[in-house]
Amino acid sequence: METINKIVIEIRAGAGGDEAAIFAGDLVNMYQKYSQKKGWKFTVLDFNKTSLGGYKTFIGKIEGQGVYDELKQESGVHRVQRIPKTEKSGRIHTSTASVAILPIVEPKEIQINENDLEITFSRAGGPGGQNVNKVETAVRILHKPTGIVVSSREERSQHANRERALEILRAKLYEIQREEQEGKLTAERRAQIGSGERSEKIRTYNFPEDRITDHRIGKKFHNIEKILDGDLEPIIEAFKNQRK
Repeated sequence: METINKIVIEIRAGAGGDEAAIFAGDLVNMYQKYSQKKGWKFTVLDFNKTSLGGYKTFIGKIEGQGVYDELKQESGVHRVQRIPKTEKSGRIHTSTASVAILPIVEPKEIQINENDLEITFSRAGGPGGQNVNKVETAVRILHKPTGIVVSSREERSQHANRERALEILRAKLYEIQREEQEGKLTAERRAQIGSGERSEKIRTYNFPEDRITDHRIGKKFHNIEKILDGDLEPIIEAFKNQRK
């Protein structure tokens, strides 16, 4: 199989309100720091940040040798159990965030008909709602046949954001096509890895017990803070050993 060296990473807060958004931010930070350790290029494409610093949605691009093979098992719903900083009575909350790892493919592999696209432009806003750009450089694309909506606003030019948005769209269409071929397409997957409900989980981050459990391979890992700080090697190696 050809090595895939570019991916789209999409992280969305699920069940749990503000705490889910904060956890989504923790996952963004984890993948960003792991990318730095690996020498990969991590690019922010679009995001919707909350007032508490978490993310309702985050879309990025990671480029590096073998990045898809390293991170493909991260797709799914991640669940966290901890006492939120906003919790006054010390109760443990359960929240979720979903992760999608999508391979970026060449334009020739996924043909997109321009007539199927509805493209709109807007001004790109900065953190906290600042208007840092008076020119309409942010791009939003609706793919009418599937209803998929993608956007990019972090590049400085309209053209660059359009190209980034098309990369995301191709990645999503490729994933749908691939899963159709494998006969595994579900309504949830078409909507990008599920509803984010607490029951749909691949991994649980249990802070009170300082334990991460991956439910697919039945393995447990400790030192959550270190892993969330980018030390993903133990989990990634466990999956590599499972595939051997």
